[in-house]
Amino acid sequence: MRPALDFNTLKVFIAVVEKESFVGASKVLEMPTSNVSRCISQLEEKLNLQLIERSTRHMKLTQAGHLLYTRAKPLVEALEQTETELTLRQVQLKGPLRLCIPNELGPALLGAVIADFACRHPDLEISCVTNLSGLESLRDDLDLAIIVSRGKLDDSDYIARHLLTIPCTVVAAPALIQRYGTPDRIQQFEELPCITTVSALKGAPWQFVNKKGGFETIKVKGHYRVNSGEMAGRAAVAGVGFAILAKQACQPWIDDGRLIEIEFEHSAAPLQLFALYSDRRYLPGKIRALIDFMHQELNHIS
Repeated sequence: MRPALDFNTLKVFIAVVEKESFVGASKVLEMPTSNVSRCISQLEEKLNLQLIERSTRHMKLTQAGHLLYTRAKPLVEALEQTETELTLRQVQLKGPLRLCIPNELGPALLGAVIADFACRHPDLEISCVTNLSGLESLRDDLDLAIIVSRGKLDDSDYIARHLLTIPCTVVAAPALIQRYGTPDRIQQFEELPCITTVSALKGAPWQFVNKKGGFETIKVKGHYRVNSGEMAGRAAVAGVGFAILAKQACQPWIDDGRLIEIEFEHSAAPLQLFALYSDRRYLPGKIRALIDFMHQELNHIS
């Protein structure tokens, strides 16, 4: 079996020929002269041919070296051009980009961000849907899914990049507290009326963060279930039950006294916003650019 010629080795050989010295090639390639010399020696050993006649004052191509140079030069140039075109295609932001963001929270946080990104890159064909399906969205031939999670993110075959942490707090209407009292232990929520989710956050039990940073879960008495933070907030104000809400969203109700914030030794686990995409070795530039832009813009408001 004939020895395979390495693309990078051929680039070194061509640089040596064109610069007429190992030192010149090392400068243009930005690598040590010793590495250049070793590379040429290994190439000659692989081919079992002398390619360059060396002396203390000059170097000269052998007949074999001249043949290799004339044949390899256009091939290497073609490969470099192909590499450049593929890289540019990866960087150029054009073509379809399909994503999914969560209902309600997604438009509030990302509506303006995605619109700004679209204005900056008019060659992109952006399709954005809103739902709470999360991981399932990526199985529907979408490029990117933005999901909301609380607690530890489940293991999956997708890559998750954290975008934003949203602090949460436990609240209740004054009338509800007057009726049931102010709880001082999170375990009491197993018996108290609570507002929980239908399928958002997988309908998971309430989660709290202990002093060590670990998660504690409580299977609360969820007699009222919704799939909307706005619905949960309105229900809490009406006195339907205790609720865990995003702190910023319910702060106006806390300020005007319609909700009372309840503090515990264990704090309510925050909501986490993640960007999920397929486990690809080479992530398309347009997806990476959008994720980077979201992360940058969301950090400005956090």
